[in-house]
Amino acid sequence: MRFLLLLFLLLLCGAALAQSGRVRPEGEPAPVQTPTPTPQPSPEQRDEEDGVERIDTDLANVLLTAVDDKRRFVTTLTREDVRVLEDGVPQQIATFQRETDLPLSIAFLIDTSASQERVMPDEREAALAFTEAVLRPGKDTAAVVSFTGLARIEQSPTGDMAVLRSTVGTVKVEYNHESPECADESPPEIRIRCLTGVWDAVVIAARAVLARTPQTTRRAIILLSDGDDSSSKTPLYRAVEEAVRENVVVYSVGIRDEDFPSGELRRSWLRAVSEDTGGRAFFPKNRAQLDAAFAQIAAELRSQYLITYTPTNRAKDGSFRRVSVEITNPALRKQKLRLLYRQGYYARKVVSSQ
Repeated sequence: MRFLLLLFLLLLCGAALAQSGRVRPEGEPAPVQTPTPTPQPSPEQRDEEDGVERIDTDLANVLLTAVDDKRRFVTTLTREDVRVLEDGVPQQIATFQRETDLPLSIAFLIDTSASQERVMPDEREAALAFTEAVLRPGKDTAAVVSFTGLARIEQSPTGDMAVLRSTVGTVKVEYNHESPECADESPPEIRIRCLTGVWDAVVIAARAVLARTPQTTRRAIILLSDGDDSSSKTPLYRAVEEAVRENVVVYSVGIRDEDFPSGELRRSWLRAVSEDTGGRAFFPKNRAQLDAAFAQIAAELRSQYLITYTPTNRAKDGSFRRVSVEITNPALRKQKLRLLYRQGYYARKVVSSQ
């Protein structure tokens, strides 16, 4: 009887072990365990991890600057004074406000080709003065990109003034027209450092630098160059498209050594890249005018209006939409104000998963 009872208890314990982590006999294959899947971050979460802020909205926005015939900023416009058209169709304005408080994301795009050698000290000092006067601690950021035939990100966007001061202060022209590296017989990978790729550099500053800043900031490139492009694979119009696509305004400061033996100051090209993105071009002839140009850019960035609207064309097809802003107030129309804004935008494109 005791033997039967003992046998019963042994069988009962064996059944319990079978249900809870029994020891696997030699030669028996290990059980397959299905691991708990690790949640994959959504595109929005990945953007947050990368420090990029994305906003899913159907609103289109226009940053507008109004200037009178004496080049003074007009800061008294109201919603009733203007109308917005997209592809010729009037749009219903959702918001209209003076936008002086939005954070700024600025990229200094500095030409370090030989034609800039003698004016580079003034460029550095003016850029530093602008940075210290405009950037608000904890709110605005600036980046520094230098370029010849190649572009180099010297400093990614930062609000640290000491870092920016150090970076801008070290930007220099490495090769001039007398450098042996710039001889015609130099290898292409060396000689390209003696050329100038303006439009390639604009694309890099827009796509690789400013596109990674929050979309809620006002993005601007300050281009210091003579615009005399000699090596870009990107045509000017493509550089404009990239800037518009990333909501970047380009302010050009056309400057060069007047005694440099080759090339020229390309005023029309610099005006085109600026005006088509909603900015302006300046052509200072001395340090005083250079400082004045930077002061104008600073004033403009603080004198803009933000207009938003929901486009009547709701198609999310990635197409380009041409935007125009008109003054409707009869009294203001007589003043012939000059309106500065980007000429259009690219609609968001929904990619089918099928």
